[in-house]
Amino acid sequence: MAREAGTDAVLAEIEDTLQEGGVSDVNLHAVLDKTLDRFECVAGTIHLLNPASRRLELRAQKGLPVVVVDQIREIPIGKGMAGLAAERREPVQVCNIQTDESDVARPGAKKTRVEGAVALPMLVGDSLRGTIGVAKSCEYEFQADETELLLQIGTLIGKHLT
Repeated sequence: MAREAGTDAVLAEIEDTLQEGGVSDVNLHAVLDKTLDRFECVAGTIHLLNPASRRLELRAQKGLPVVVVDQIREIPIGKGMAGLAAERREPVQVCNIQTDESDVARPGAKKTRVEGAVALPMLVGDSLRGTIGVAKSCEYEFQADETELLLQIGTLIGKHLT
């Protein structure tokens, strides 16, 4: 029951943040911070879909080296974890980016210095709005209830996009 209360609280906090100021960069960073705190993650990203270019554009990040940020400013659908999550419209995760050999994470992902990571599509109904990704500094596999909450956070963000 305590976990459900925490889930409701984080969703309410994010909803309040977005209602107060929409999806400004400041608010997206605040939402990302709340999300990272909730999942005890050290790094994360929020990419929004540019409908014209059909690319994911970085709008908020925390905990990533500059060299990585430069590489992920724009992501084609289908490339890397965020691009695959957008293409598949489902969570894509890696237990340890540093040792992963599945080709899900791009080779440059090792520069993040994170291990357990998940990228999720931000969906409103059938409409893709972007992706959200979080990562831990240790090996980790996100459980179904955690990915469900992250999907809900993504939907909240997506609903506030105009």
